[in-house]
Amino acid sequence: MSERWLRRRLARESASHRTVCFPHAGGAASFFAPWATAAPPQTEIWAVQYPGREDRLTERCVGDMDTLAAAVARHLVPLADRPLVLFGHSLGALVAYETARTLHREYGVAPAHLVVSGRRAPTEPAAGDIHLRPDEEVVAELVRLGGTDRRLLRDPDVRAVFLPAIRSDFRLAETYRHRAGTLLTCPITAVIGTEDTEVDTERALGWRHTTTGTFALRRLPGGHFYLIPQRSAVLGLLAPEAADAIRP
Repeated sequence: MSERWLRRRLARESASHRTVCFPHAGGAASFFAPWATAAPPQTEIWAVQYPGREDRLTERCVGDMDTLAAAVARHLVPLADRPLVLFGHSLGALVAYETARTLHREYGVAPAHLVVSGRRAPTEPAAGDIHLRPDEEVVAELVRLGGTDRRLLRDPDVRAVFLPAIRSDFRLAETYRHRAGTLLTCPITAVIGTEDTEVDTERALGWRHTTTGTFALRRLPGGHFYLIPQRSAVLGLLAPEAADAIRP
């Protein structure tokens, strides 16, 4: 059922479009809960809930990007009666991108706007072996990146609950391989933090080669999780006029 995959904290029947948010590695739909009320009135916020976390904790994590994107796309089709904006951060940027490709290829649905955050272009080979490292090193990487409450990570029992999904997400990101295919047609905006050590301007610019539509790059102050203090600025990029601004 769609309720398992998609969460909406606040319904806005008069919203002009729906923004669907894809969490980072180890993240969950609840990360975007504050966005629901903070978003402009014309924006209705939805968030994807991956298996293996929060109320889907007992479900097996999805270890294959094609399978994950296909599942999300299938549940997004009924929401396409209004324009869809897809927003993904870090790992979520890859999932949002592959979901957009699946929507376009399998259902003839073109998102109105794809906003990819904190992630280098998918055409650049993935790298990293965090998913193969001992628990302590996985935790150290989470602390380095920020965005995770380090107090939770001190408790071995809490770690045992959270780490399987986190490790699975790192595996998904680090083993991802881009496959050539039909380009997207929607506008794409790439957003990065000015102090983010995971992606720089050159790597983010590669996203322009994944669409025949227009492309824009935005840099906001902060590190990999710049979007927490810069939430208002990010929400402004998701408004309908933001996509219109980068169209020819």
